[in-house]
Amino acid sequence: MRVLLDTNVLIAAFITRGMCSELLEHCARNHTLVSSRPLLQELEDKLTGKLGFSHQETREAVSLLQGKMEIVIPVSLDKPVCRDPDDDVVLGTAVAGRCDCIVTGDKDLLVLERFRQIPILASAGFWSHEKL
Repeated sequence: MRVLLDTNVLIAAFITRGMCSELLEHCARNHTLVSSRPLLQELEDKLTGKLGFSHQETREAVSLLQGKMEIVIPVSLDKPVCRDPDDDVVLGTAVAGRCDCIVTGDKDLLVLERFRQIPILASAGFWSHEKL
């Protein structure tokens, strides 16, 4: 499966040991992770800005992820889709990466449930989706 883990899932995977870290490890081993430069830049900004990671720690985290991900260029959407227009890049990345699902904790994305036949799942919902 081709899986896009949203920035909030990746952040949770790095700051706590729990469902998101298990999800990241599982997907890195068993699936193709998909991301884009804008999403990785958002991750960098939040790790250093909001969470106080050093620039070195952030570079190492992003480098580790990039080694496990297919990086795509997000497609432009014809019109805004999300309540938060900043989230449209997640959808554009998933479309460009031909993703089978998006995993996120973002309510503005979760409310959509799917976009162009791509299911949008909460972290806990991934496990049952994977079995389909």
